[in-house]
Amino acid sequence: MTHFLDIHKTDPTDLQEILSSAQRMKNARLGRPKGAKDDTLPLAGHMVALIFEKPSTRTRVSFDVGVRQLGGEPLMLAGHDMQLGHGETIADTARVLSRYVDLIVIRTFEEAALLELAEHATVPVINGLTNRSHPCQIMADILTFEEHRGSIKGKRVVWCGDGNNVFASFAHAAGQLGFDLVFSGPETLDPEAEAVEFARSKGVTVTIERDPAKAVEDADLVVTDTWVSMHDSDTTKERRHNQLRPYQVNAELMRHASEHALFMHCLPAHRGEEATNDVMDGPNSVIFDEAENRLHAQKAIMRWCLAV
Repeated sequence: MTHFLDIHKTDPTDLQEILSSAQRMKNARLGRPKGAKDDTLPLAGHMVALIFEKPSTRTRVSFDVGVRQLGGEPLMLAGHDMQLGHGETIADTARVLSRYVDLIVIRTFEEAALLELAEHATVPVINGLTNRSHPCQIMADILTFEEHRGSIKGKRVVWCGDGNNVFASFAHAAGQLGFDLVFSGPETLDPEAEAVEFARSKGVTVTIERDPAKAVEDADLVVTDTWVSMHDSDTTKERRHNQLRPYQVNAELMRHASEHALFMHCLPAHRGEEATNDVMDGPNSVIFDEAENRLHAQKAIMRWCLAV
């Protein structure tokens, strides 16, 4: 079964093919209405279940639109519709859904739920996000970088802020695609050691640098993410803000980076917190290309999973 569960669980050659496929499909749609279907309809006759236990804008819309553009039928299932793992086991849900649909995308909290679903499903499963990783986002980020700057292999990517699930997927991608990665953030929010060690085991350099100005020197890409989750308490939010304020990406910090350094943020953003407007809307920012490329990257991932 060809699942897309995490970048470090997918062969690097397959990752490159997914990226190439995404770029080809994006190029083929230039100038076409957003609602127009692709010239070929590889998902025609296919039903895709989209399970969202966590709220979403970009993941939900991009997968829904992507399925439709490829000729398939999306079936949207919210967390309160499913009660995944409550009453009926996740394993039984996987077995039942596999009788109805051809592909399952899930955005959930615990990685264990994703893995159990994939273990018992008899159709491919795609990780739309868990608390530990966000591989579809990073595939879109790599696609965006390579559109603007060519191959990411050998480049220097700098992450400012919280060592969260998005950073973990960047570390997985660094190992698989051969770029160096720098984490700059407070020690209390360091990334999980497992993701860092995976990248290092593949021969790339992963550095932890507490001084953000030093971290971004010679950067080819500077990335940040929101400092807080919608589920955080007010006390947690204030504590995180206090820890992360020195790592805000602003014009002064970007002056320490290479002149050609791109800026990314996976959105949604709290403008004026993790990044300032002059950076987010500045000439080095590619945040809206990055958001668009969720659509193209995920279409390529779905095609790869179904071999169509």
